Amino acid sequence: MLNCSVPELNLEDVDLRFKVWGKELGFPLIVNAITGGSEPARDINRVLAGLCQKHGLAMAVGSQTIALEDSVWEESFTVVREQNPDGIIIANLSAAASSDNAQAAVDMINADALQLHFNVPQELAMPEGDRQFKGIIEQVARIVEICSVPVIAKEVGFGFSRESVKLLYDAGVRIFDTGGQGGTNFIAIEDKRGGAFQGELNSWGIPTAVSLLETLSGNLPVKVIASGGIRSALDAAKALALGADMVGIAGSLLRILLHQGADGLDSWLNDFLYRLRAVFLMCGANNTKTLIEKPVIILGPTAEWLRARNVDPTQWAKR
Repeated sequence: MLNCSVPELNLEDVDLRFKVWGKELGFPLIVNAITGGSEPARDINRVLAGLCQKHGLAMAVGSQTIALEDSVWEESFTVVREQNPDGIIIANLSAAASSDNAQAAVDMINADALQLHFNVPQELAMPEGDRQFKGIIEQVARIVEICSVPVIAKEVGFGFSRESVKLLYDAGVRIFDTGGQGGTNFIAIEDKRGGAFQGELNSWGIPTAVSLLETLSGNLPVKVIASGGIRSALDAAKALALGADMVGIAGSLLRILLHQGADGLDSWLNDFLYRLRAVFLMCGANNTKTLIEKPVIILGPTAEWLRARNVDPTQWAKR
């Protein structure tokens, strides 16, 4: 991203409102799937949902499998809709879930969309994890067909390749959350509790920026959410400049909430959103549409990856 010394804009001219699924957000940001299924999770979700309502952000809940198996945990998820009755709330289940459970998860929180999460490396790292992955594409297609809301394919930290995106696109998915390497490392987490990989595969995955570009490089009519280690307003702005429609943040928010409380997170969000608008202004862009038209320079390992994969960002950057 390049500095624009003469933006011919005032800060109040920067308008990052974003319309999706029939509703309007204040910013193209999602508080991504974090937790659910316990009393502490209920309290965390209550705070996050309240802040999403205040700042105009979308929110995805953690995996709802536990609440589908035992209704006692439903409140840790339904509290999100209670706190933000008119906002955008996203349900969450494994891509291996049944179509009936997928719709039940949506109904549980009156969700606006459904994330289906893909976490094959994590499962393989878990001693008790799944080892059977055949039939997932067919199952995803069934869910897309019957689900009453849009379905999002979400990686949990290992990133989508363009080949995986094409397979899921052919199954009917039109929204992708890249979930690239750079955020929470679930292989490392599993290895700390005796996981099967024993530290050898902690670097596995496609980095977030690369996964975003891989997803876009198919030049398919899809919406893309960039996530995986987004920690700053500059990170978010870079993802939007590269072509992401929205940006997801999770781990950074949870750490701030746990260490500084709700007021601390509220203050951090205020500062983050100010800095995001400031970056737009410093690039001479008053909204996401104009930002994507600004020059972007890709260097280092990301540029090397694109060359190795024969990816030319100029083919789709101004989509």
